[in-house]
Amino acid sequence: MSKLPEENKFFDLSDYGRPVAKLIAKSLKETNTTAIHVTLWFVVAGLISFYFILKEWYILATFFLVLKSILDAADGELAREKESPSYTGRFLDSVSDIILNFLLITLIGLLHANSWMWILGAFVAVQLQGTLYNYYYVILRNNTGGDTTSRIIETSTPIAFPQEKQAHVTLLFNLYKVCYGVFDQVIYFLDRKASLSKVVFPNWFMTLLSFYGLGFQLLLIGVLLMSGMGSEILPFLVYYSLGIPLLILIRRLFLR
Repeated sequence: MSKLPEENKFFDLSDYGRPVAKLIAKSLKETNTTAIHVTLWFVVAGLISFYFILKEWYILATFFLVLKSILDAADGELAREKESPSYTGRFLDSVSDIILNFLLITLIGLLHANSWMWILGAFVAVQLQGTLYNYYYVILRNNTGGDTTSRIIETSTPIAFPQEKQAHVTLLFNLYKVCYGVFDQVIYFLDRKASLSKVVFPNWFMTLLSFYGLGFQLLLIGVLLMSGMGSEILPFLVYYSLGIPLLILIRRLFLR
């Protein structure tokens, strides 16, 4: 199943790696490689990018950040190719993302003498940006008959699919709630009626929203590193969040 029906697919600035991700997934379809294996690969790609940031080899660091984004898309594509949806994979992906995000922001902050206030502020900013993007995207998928592995609000442990173990799903769901619960609740509080909207979110709105997708965030970080603006990255990420209330206002006024 595709994430979205054809008529609802939009130009996603954060999903630039999707064409390559689909090729990777197709090449792995008949192998023993699972989506969870690909998730672990993107963790390794992220860690390699950290090494190159430490060495100040920013072109290579950006390459591996982009590769991480591609593999982040490829795990879901592989699950769809093999028709093997998995809550284990869905929550492992999200937990891996937030840990890598925290490590990346902390690393950049420490290397460029940013205070812990900026480090924590930038981390919170990035997570709220990504949560807003995911919140509206999941609503769109649910309202148009797209992929429903992700739920609009994750409040209860899902029932495992036949091919996975309930214990794994429960463990990873609890980790997900620890990592994301506060961010999910903040965004839900700010626009709790979004899921009741009678309007299918238009492509232009979703494209605008995709500036906050994780893939685009990582690309921005890479570009700023290569531009010699490492010390400005964390303040930029914080101020970049000023668009959150604007996007919510647009949704509440025009897409009810």
